Amino acid sequence: MILGLCCAMGSGVALPLMNIVFGNQVGTLNQYSTPRSTLQEQHFRQTINRNRYKTVPGFVLTYFSMVTFRLISLKASATLRIEYLESLFSLPISRLDEISSGTVTHAITSLSNQIQQSVSDKLAMLFQSFALLVAAYAIAFRYSWALTLVVSSAILFVLLGFSVTVPFFIKAQHRVEEADQKHASVAADVLASVRTVFSLGAEASLARKYSAWIMEAKQRGAKVSIVSGIHLGLLFFAMYASFGLAFWFGLKLFRDGNIDNVNTVITVFFSVLLVVTVLGNIASPLMIISQAIGASRSFFDVIDSRVSPATGAIGFDPYNPGDITFNGVSFVYPTRPKSQVLRKFHARFEQGKTTALVGPSGSGKSTVVALLERWYDLKASTDGKTMEMIEGEIQVGGVSIDRLDLQWWRSQIGLVQQEPVLFNTTIMENISMGLAGTQWEGSAESVKQEMVLTASKEAFADDFIQRLPQGYSTLVGEGGISLSGGQRQRIAIARCIVRQPSILILDEATSSIDVHSERIVQKALERVLKNRTTILIAHRLSTVRKADHIIVIKDGINLEEGSHNELMAAGGVYSSLVHAQELRDIPNSGSDILKDQESSCHLLAEKEESVTTTPTDSAKNDHQAPFDDRGKPGSKHKPPNNVLLRILKEQQQNWVLYILVLCGALGASSAFALQSWLFAQLVQVFQYTGDRLVSAANFWALMFFVMALAMAGFYLLVGYCSNRISLSISWFDREENSSGTLTSRLSTDPQQLQSLFGVSGTFPLISILSVIGCIAISFSFGPKLAAVAFCAGTPFLFLGAFARIRYEMKFEAINTEVYAESSQFASEAIRAFRTITSLNMEKAILRRYSTLVTQQRRRAMRKAWYATLIFAFADSFELCSIALTFWYGGRLLASHEYDVVSFLVVYVAIIQGGQSAGQFLSFGPNIAQASASGQRILGLRHAPGLVANPLSTELMPSDDADTDTSVQLRRVSFNYSSRDAPIYDGLSLKIGSGQFAAIVGPSGCGKSTIISLLERFYQVSSGEILFGNKNIDSIELSSYRSSLALVSQEPQLFDGTIRDNLLLGQAGSPAVTESQMIQACQDAEIHDFILSLPEGYNTALGVNAQAALSGGQKQRICIARALIRKPRLLLLDEATSSLDSQSERLVQAALERLAKKQDMTIIAVAHRVATIQKANRIFVLGREPQDKCTRLLESGTHEELILKQGVYWEMCRAQTLDEAIE
Repeated sequence: MILGLCCAMGSGVALPLMNIVFGNQVGTLNQYSTPRSTLQEQHFRQTINRNRYKTVPGFVLTYFSMVTFRLISLKASATLRIEYLESLFSLPISRLDEISSGTVTHAITSLSNQIQQSVSDKLAMLFQSFALLVAAYAIAFRYSWALTLVVSSAILFVLLGFSVTVPFFIKAQHRVEEADQKHASVAADVLASVRTVFSLGAEASLARKYSAWIMEAKQRGAKVSIVSGIHLGLLFFAMYASFGLAFWFGLKLFRDGNIDNVNTVITVFFSVLLVVTVLGNIASPLMIISQAIGASRSFFDVIDSRVSPATGAIGFDPYNPGDITFNGVSFVYPTRPKSQVLRKFHARFEQGKTTALVGPSGSGKSTVVALLERWYDLKASTDGKTMEMIEGEIQVGGVSIDRLDLQWWRSQIGLVQQEPVLFNTTIMENISMGLAGTQWEGSAESVKQEMVLTASKEAFADDFIQRLPQGYSTLVGEGGISLSGGQRQRIAIARCIVRQPSILILDEATSSIDVHSERIVQKALERVLKNRTTILIAHRLSTVRKADHIIVIKDGINLEEGSHNELMAAGGVYSSLVHAQELRDIPNSGSDILKDQESSCHLLAEKEESVTTTPTDSAKNDHQAPFDDRGKPGSKHKPPNNVLLRILKEQQQNWVLYILVLCGALGASSAFALQSWLFAQLVQVFQYTGDRLVSAANFWALMFFVMALAMAGFYLLVGYCSNRISLSISWFDREENSSGTLTSRLSTDPQQLQSLFGVSGTFPLISILSVIGCIAISFSFGPKLAAVAFCAGTPFLFLGAFARIRYEMKFEAINTEVYAESSQFASEAIRAFRTITSLNMEKAILRRYSTLVTQQRRRAMRKAWYATLIFAFADSFELCSIALTFWYGGRLLASHEYDVVSFLVVYVAIIQGGQSAGQFLSFGPNIAQASASGQRILGLRHAPGLVANPLSTELMPSDDADTDTSVQLRRVSFNYSSRDAPIYDGLSLKIGSGQFAAIVGPSGCGKSTIISLLERFYQVSSGEILFGNKNIDSIELSSYRSSLALVSQEPQLFDGTIRDNLLLGQAGSPAVTESQMIQACQDAEIHDFILSLPEGYNTALGVNAQAALSGGQKQRICIARALIRKPRLLLLDEATSSLDSQSERLVQAALERLAKKQDMTIIAVAHRVATIQKANRIFVLGREPQDKCTRLLESGTHEELILKQGVYWEMCRAQTLDEAIE
């Protein structure tokens, strides 16, 4: 840092020192050109030749300055990213719930890039300019303090203007950043639930919501544009007015005899000129640094609020922890302070025994888990209103858990949650993550692998893992998207088992597993549970009947407790829940038809796709939802040519603003050419005497003032209009144009592109036009000297510019690749924060993230050393051009071929042109980043292969009583594009109109793939799917999906109110009345819960609020959302798995009634047979050992299949609760 600072300041001092040389040379030149001069030609040539070589020190200083600050920026950016994520992990869960993954992604990509850019180039320029200011002032005061003070009044004017505009600019820019974070959060939610969005037809409504925040950012940015215009207008008015003031007062001092010659005036003038010019040149860097300062607030708000980890004494022997007790615990979530979750809750979880928690959805079961994991603190509230509602104590072995070291306490707990969270790495690494924070964390890899294999076998996961092509080295995709729900759950169980915890918490741990697998996993868990304190939460009561103790909880109160037999005998709440899940009588038989259905499924091709997805579904798999095999997002599309011109062409609504900006840029760029001519005229004035001197001085000084007024107007126009343009470029931000991109790219690409079209991009335009203007006036006044100066210097300048932009584009490509990976990883970690904390993985996650960021930094640093040589050469070549021009111009003057005016016009134009070219070079990174962003955006828009068939123009018929809603699969074959093995080969199913059909089978046999094909997320390889006797591919996609409703296994809600979520995707449909919405919620058994909330249907469902909802509550909202659509075909993919028995039964009855009433066909995928026993048709999918593909094993009604005593019969036996039946 010190080296870079010294070099930057040293390179800044070089130009002011040249002013002394230049002043002496102009004095010599003026004296030589004056009539009757006594200066000899030989002496004049010696003075000129003495200053030819002064560029080497400038080159060395510039190089080390640039490379040092480039290295500092890379290190600072990487450190800031790591510190930010580390600080996020230290925050309490209640605070972290307020931060969406989109906000995190926006911070560590877009905002950190701003900071890196400001440090890399702009901060170095700022230090260089500071040194230049000090040196120039010192020289100016040395030659004439009076002239310096007078001219400095313009600088005072500039500083006063800055003191008003800069703080306002920073504040306004911060408000824009807040709006940017909002639309980044919306984008993250959409990209994480892209199939839900498509199934609801909600692309347009969510795009409007996204666009609304874009427009909000535009409106807030309008204030920034006004400030920018005023800022630039004041600055350049002061700069050019000072020129006229300097010469007017300098000539006055010269006339009065206070200055001896023109040398002093020129030295002072150019020194002050440098000061004012630098103030002008640093306008754009100052704006970028101001934006970076505003961006850094988002980082430091989190970093400064870092919480030290809770430490304490380790209070018990891990092998003898003692009982866990809840003593009068009351709790409310921060977002719902009026809704009591637990009310004076008392419970005892005995050491070494299994205690089950059962009860309706939203009764507080998962809150017990959250408090045990210490995600929320019973003693943290300082709000007087909630103090009375948060009380009690949780103890283990008689010691309050608040007194235990947090990391150690969590290492004693093994947690498997209802919605399993896997990370985008291999299966081996996912399971071994369970060893984090344990005594085996530092063990040898061979030991860890052996533990992982043992845990996988116990969790019944080893069998399907071994059948995968890469086995334990298989990448699971983000969120485990490449595995079925049951497979993900078994890996999560294995990850828990490998920890060998003293306390085990299973929160609906087997809800996603098929019947047979659940039975085997349950036996494995029974072995694992021995001698461990276990808390078991379940809706499927077959999994809790063998628990040592069962606690029934409702509305946060312990209603009853005891063993299964005791509670059944009591005939209370538990008994009624059990009877609600009982199947009808099943004949007993000694046959065992279903041997090992799971092991017979060759899982190489049995990938059961979950209908919900994560961003990796778009990023990592080449069979993603919006694309078919012809348009794989993973494939490289040739980016469109002339990216920036294409974007400009599409901005027709802004052409008036572009014309105004171009006019302003033309006017502003003319200043340098005019200035060279005015300067030459003023220098010539020193040859005059008497009245002619006075009149000429006044006239040309006034011309400078007139030019200052004109420049103020031009820059005011440039600043205002260009910023207005930059904030309206939002065409590429619409959701329908970005569903296949990562959230990080959606955050950074628009910002980088608008930087080129905004005020920052106008300065390079002015620079280019200024160079052209300087070349034109130079050739007009002195073609011979201009040809030598520009032909010798300009090619090198532009060659350097080209090399720099090319390098920056390559650097940006590397940046994009690596930082996109790291930002995706960080976003994934934030979404899975509860899983990470429960596994004590914070340090491991930070190490991995740090490794990703550090690797990129090192690659960039290696390139910076040699690439900066070109940049430094281009930047320092200005001095070489100046020396060459003065040397050759001196020869022309000595031979009397040129006069003073011609020489000075060319010379000053060379100086100004070089400065303009240098300013253009400083924007190389901006241009490179914008070009790369434009290529990505247009490349995405022109990606081929959309699933929507362009020939699918037929619309769905209007609703009427005779509408055919039958579904047929005719000889359907299908395989995922990434796998050769087919899922189906000639599968045929037929479901009658208005029927309730069910699809059952083991995990991974392709049940949910049928749902995906019906939603047209994929296209069949052969065969056809009919809906209402029409091939679904012939129906217009949006019209087709408007007739469908999908409820997935994992509920997906979006930021907004409950009402917004319920009505999502209803745009363009008949308006939904309040009564219809309420009826749908009543059918979904969620109406009463919504009314219990303070804001009712207007309750906001932000990140924090959703965290306070149970899985069942979120699922019932999704069911109500589906019912509001009044679909002809309702698809349920394990839709009621998160509901308690009573709610499930009521919802199921409501669906059956609606199906008959509305002639709606229902297709349900289910593991829990009790939910589909009333189906009109049940299809059992699976594979026999000899099968290569999934096939239809049997079909019929519940009674028919039971009489067959086949596969379905065995599934029913496995779920039967009545011991007499067994």
